[in-house]
Amino acid sequence: MSKPKVLISSKIPQEVEQYIAEHAELVRWPSDRTLSHEQKLAFLHDVEGLLTTGGGIAVNEELLQHAPKLRIASNIAVGYNNFDTAAMKARGVLGTNTPHVLDDTVADLVLALMLASARRVTELDQLVKQGKWQRGKLKDEDLFGLDVHHATVGIIGMGRIGEAIAKRAKFGFDMDVLYYNRSRKPEMEERLGVSYRALEQLLRESDFVVLMTPLTSETTRLIRKEHFELMKRTAFFINASRGQTVDERALIEALQEGLIRGAGLDVFEQEPTDPNNPLLAMPNVVTLPHIGSATAKTRFDMAMRAAKNLVAGLKGEAPPDLVGELRE
Repeated sequence: MSKPKVLISSKIPQEVEQYIAEHAELVRWPSDRTLSHEQKLAFLHDVEGLLTTGGGIAVNEELLQHAPKLRIASNIAVGYNNFDTAAMKARGVLGTNTPHVLDDTVADLVLALMLASARRVTELDQLVKQGKWQRGKLKDEDLFGLDVHHATVGIIGMGRIGEAIAKRAKFGFDMDVLYYNRSRKPEMEERLGVSYRALEQLLRESDFVVLMTPLTSETTRLIRKEHFELMKRTAFFINASRGQTVDERALIEALQEGLIRGAGLDVFEQEPTDPNNPLLAMPNVVTLPHIGSATAKTRFDMAMRAAKNLVAGLKGEAPPDLVGELRE
């Protein structure tokens, strides 16, 4: 019996590729030439499985029309806003993601963004490297940042990663932790000693506002100008979710007008971001190239988990990480 065909849209570790190859025939887009969108779709006509990154391929009605045999699309990511779940459900196509694997790694990065922003790590790193650290030329206050310990952090979106951030903030830095979520989590509040707030109140009270919501139609541009106006003038805004969850123009204006003190960003509205984006010229903004899960171990674990989801679906088994909208 011939093996089902699987399209792998991005580079994955060899061990993961070998695992998939035991169960499926691998198909790749040619790497020696640039393919048009239409040429890429042509590779899908007899593919039964698709392995991709969260933003790699939109699994929508157009793709499904070109992939009549597709049975499962497996994301190497927690997010799955590239899935048109209604179209997939109508055609009986499974969709999976990779939750849990990257929770701690992303939480580590969020704390790094908080620390780097508040203590002006990247700004002062450049000062030293540019030879501007000279005795008598700088006042103490030129180097001052803000304390992170015992400050208040407000987390918008208390999923698994939000909880991991809360643990680090509460037990590592003795911070007061507030959260806003679609639904309250009383058990978690008691276990971690955190407090629920309405969104507007959280923004007013927090020294650090951390945005960790998935990207959905409800969370697109969730944070807008009126929300920055509620924040403390000394507050820092941290986003490691998706760039589209924030009105980026409003964020730029809030920083330019001094509505908030600074920001730490791992994500942008457009990625890669435009080199002329005003955020990149602001010394009080820490900018990273969407590296929330970027450690070798975590990326390997994500790829292997996605591969196991894929193989399970191809075997007719229930994948362990079927996304919520596609569960019966």
